[in-house]
Amino acid sequence: MENFKPSETVETVSKNQGTPKNNIQKPSNAFVGASWSVLLIGVSAYCIGLTNAAMQLNEKGYYFTLLLFGLFSVISVQKSVRDKMEGIPVTEIYYGISWFSMIASITLLTIGLWNADLALSEKGFFGMAFVLSLFAAITVQKNTRDIKMADSNN
Repeated sequence: MENFKPSETVETVSKNQGTPKNNIQKPSNAFVGASWSVLLIGVSAYCIGLTNAAMQLNEKGYYFTLLLFGLFSVISVQKSVRDKMEGIPVTEIYYGISWFSMIASITLLTIGLWNADLALSEKGFFGMAFVLSLFAAITVQKNTRDIKMADSNN
């Protein structure tokens, strides 16, 4: 276990320059593969559930649009939070809109499922597949960024 290093930013001092340098450890292939698999499983399960659900086509379109809106918004939140942590300028308007859109997508799904004529188990299924997909999208975005930064530092 002594070889384990978490995938996070570590500040080290360069021997030659004496200035801090950010080193990002590349996430393992297993973690990257698991993240992509979970994203694929979550989105696929949600879409298969929509296909099999006994609802009108406009309702299916609403829930599918919420999935796309939610995925985009959590990636946007992850990117803007990470940018702020790394000292990259992020406008407060974009930062606020990112958070608002994430909260709005979750709220709209909750309201839609609350009022839907679906069995409680179906409502739970859609909620869990949605949350799984959002979390996996955040993880995939983080991994993609960590890989890019690790490759650019080497």
